[in-house]
Amino acid sequence: MVLGDCLLNVFMVYAPHLRKPDEEKERFWNEVFHLVSCIPQNELVVFAGDMNGHVRSSNVGYDGTYGGFGYSSRNADGSRILEFADGLNLVICNTLFTKQVTYVAGLVKSTVDYIMVRQEDKAKFRNVKVIFTEECVPKHKLLAMDMWFKATESWHRKFEPRVRVWKLKEEKTCEEYRCMVRDKVEEAKWKSFDVNEHWQQMKGIMMETAQDVWNDKRPTQTQGNIVVE
Repeated sequence: MVLGDCLLNVFMVYAPHLRKPDEEKERFWNEVFHLVSCIPQNELVVFAGDMNGHVRSSNVGYDGTYGGFGYSSRNADGSRILEFADGLNLVICNTLFTKQVTYVAGLVKSTVDYIMVRQEDKAKFRNVKVIFTEECVPKHKLLAMDMWFKATESWHRKFEPRVRVWKLKEEKTCEEYRCMVRDKVEEAKWKSFDVNEHWQQMKGIMMETAQDVWNDKRPTQTQGNIVVE
């Protein structure tokens, strides 16, 4: 995704839940680690989703990766999340803000949904928040983040007039076109006997002639004593 002068890569994930075997969890985190590590450093990365782990409310051992705000005790899956982020120099954005509950099931509340970005880009992302009135999936609250980026200058595509080939349906125009194409074909210096190159040159003659025929028949507009083509 291109935003302003930035190329943004967004990863939306769903990590194996608590009851899945450790082999499946390790395989998942190894695969996404490889995918994210392939993104060039000059591109933005947003890694987000339900990661099914608790990272706790302490950043001891993970300075720069974990902001210190979390919910519930850290578990083994939470340690995998922190190791993943630390290995790729990512910061878990919602841990930079006050405790935010993203999962509610009856009396059970926890944070298992996270948004990560590269540490050098975290200044572009701000105000991570949970919207409690919205559910993105059952029991999971919507986690949102504001992003700042520099907008590029607007540009306009150069206007290229269309070749009005339907005008060739007129008998007089069609005959004129046929004669002009025949003359140009006879005068052409064919560059190659290769079928594809021969066709490309022939196509150019036909399109150029159609444009010439249309330009000759296009009406002029007058403004005072000036004739505008």
